[in-house]
Amino acid sequence: MININGKLEPRLQKLVDLGESGTDIMHGELKNLMLDAQQGLLNVSELQDYPTYRYISGYLDALTECYTLTYNLAFALNERIVSRG
Repeated sequence: MININGKLEPRLQKLVDLGESGTDIMHGELKNLMLDAQQGLLNVSELQDYPTYRYISGYLDALTECYTLTYNLAFALNERIVSRG
């Protein structure tokens, strides 16, 4: 993620420095965030803390949509490269 001064966390900056594509970095980071959100859902009961459960559930849904987009973009970009072959 980006901290307050606009710099990437060192682990993400290292991936940039190594030449990883932005979509691959986003895809991996979203996967990690989704796993964290899923763990969060396991730690909260819908019946005991409904607002928190709904928040985490919605957050996970949003992450999933972004993850799907990066996945589809990666395949579309690869297809474009292959078709120009």
